[in-house]
Amino acid sequence: MAAHLSPCSSSSASFTPSSFKNKTTHFTKFITLIREGHSSRWVSQIRPRNRFQLKSSNGHPLNALSFHGDGNSVGQEQFEPRGKEGTFPVLDSKNVGSKLSITVVGASGDLAKKKIFPALFALYYEDCLPEDFIVFGFARTKMTDEELRTMISRTLTCRIDKRANCEDKMDQFLKRCFYHSGLYNSEENFAELDIKLKEKEAGRKSNRLFYLSIPPNIFVDVVRCASLRASSENGWTRVIVEKPFGRDSESSAELTRCLKQYLAEDQIFRIDHYLGKELVENLSVLRFSNLVFEPVWSRNYIRNVQLIFSEDFGTEGRGGYFDKYGIIRDIMQNHLLQILALFAMETPVSLDAEDIRNEKVKVLRSMRPLQLEDVVVGQYKGHSKGSKSFPAYIDDPTVPNDSLTPTFAAAALFIDNARWDGVPFLMKAGKALHTKGAEIRVQFRHVPGNLYKRNFGTDLDKATNELVLRVQPDEAIYLKINNKVPGLGMRLDRSNLNLLYSARYPREIPDAYERLLLDAIEGERRLFIRSDELDAAWSLFTPLLNELEQKKIVPELYPYGSRGPVGPHYLAAKHNVRWGDLGDEDL
Repeated sequence: MAAHLSPCSSSSASFTPSSFKNKTTHFTKFITLIREGHSSRWVSQIRPRNRFQLKSSNGHPLNALSFHGDGNSVGQEQFEPRGKEGTFPVLDSKNVGSKLSITVVGASGDLAKKKIFPALFALYYEDCLPEDFIVFGFARTKMTDEELRTMISRTLTCRIDKRANCEDKMDQFLKRCFYHSGLYNSEENFAELDIKLKEKEAGRKSNRLFYLSIPPNIFVDVVRCASLRASSENGWTRVIVEKPFGRDSESSAELTRCLKQYLAEDQIFRIDHYLGKELVENLSVLRFSNLVFEPVWSRNYIRNVQLIFSEDFGTEGRGGYFDKYGIIRDIMQNHLLQILALFAMETPVSLDAEDIRNEKVKVLRSMRPLQLEDVVVGQYKGHSKGSKSFPAYIDDPTVPNDSLTPTFAAAALFIDNARWDGVPFLMKAGKALHTKGAEIRVQFRHVPGNLYKRNFGTDLDKATNELVLRVQPDEAIYLKINNKVPGLGMRLDRSNLNLLYSARYPREIPDAYERLLLDAIEGERRLFIRSDELDAAWSLFTPLLNELEQKKIVPELYPYGSRGPVGPHYLAAKHNVRWGDLGDEDL
């Protein structure tokens, strides 16, 4: 095998995906023939799912399977380009005995223990997973199968409604969980994993999903080893990659290039768990299925849009990691920007993943590059409240004493297109603030020639209608309107027309990781980030990040547990905006 000189991996082994690309070429021709004679096909599941009420993110019920590839609804399970000898296994009523193998790489880490394994169990508890599946944990930590089961059993919970057989379901799920210890850059260890997977798959068609719950600096090593030694030979292989996807445009592009040496784009699922949040998913439903909103969703009626994220804790235990990225890379460049793109996009041709992601990319490419004068950065400092003391960011022993990494940032962004020209989109994100939450606030314009403006005094902002989507906690949608207070006088009041999810929908809302894992299994890519989308996002923030670091901009200090620095108020005033989260009128 030829020597591998790419900077993408520390290993000397090389991989030439020519065979995969050749098969993909045949596959494309084959699919073209299929399209000429067939429309989209639905394949029924083996067994009915009586308790299963969730739907996939494309709106279809998941007691039927839809497999999407490259934006087309031709069954990817039915015609898979990874079969041996150029064959294309066909999934029909006689060939439904496939096995789903899920491997959590980095199984001993916090994310795996607190989010991924509980999400997998929740899907199993709701009968959302295929009947025949197994879960493997893979990490460097030495552990037996029983020790893995004991570890993850501590974080498994059943739904709040306390349905029957919870303990039985836990036991059944844990029996499907296994463990293999190995090095992340060892092809030999992944070959051993492959042997164990094949033993469990027992000769059946295997579909394999790898979840990379690991630091980004070892993504490529794991993908190389898994692709060469542990990918499926007769089914699909997919890889879920956690953020961060690089630190800037250059590193992100290099990571993408390296991953694509071993995987096709449609095998890579870049996860941003905020896209799986219930209120974020409801954003497009609210806009496109309610006639009252779409006509006013533009610069003609909307004065500004605010995307606000806050955490009431610092970097406890993660200071060393966080200091390499900061709040802009950690929250704004991905979570908030993805929400902004969904909010501002034009109506897609369909709910197909590629149609939606095409519209999001158009928004990102229409955005004005961020300028330093439209950004405020901050860093929390130590603070005492009564007898309790809170540490400063630089008090963390893993953080340099002279660190200028921002733990808070606010920015004004603009979309230079016909719908949003001149409308400021304000972002604000921070750690160690007074509250925990995430919300989208849409402030509408003042009523022209308002007959009741004297009743509001000189502050017309108090008369502004505002639509609020509270993503977390206590999910809610509410619209602030003006109305008359009952009585003989003419006194106006501002009230909320509200939808409180906890009151309207008493069932527990699924965690975002449940939705995204289910979509990855189904091959639904709408809520995952495409490579050109990632490039467009980084192109907005990279010049700003470089300028902040080169000029060594000193962040404004703010006390731990406060509302943040003063700078964002001046930034908002500059654009004739008032932050909507400062009032006491909210639910």
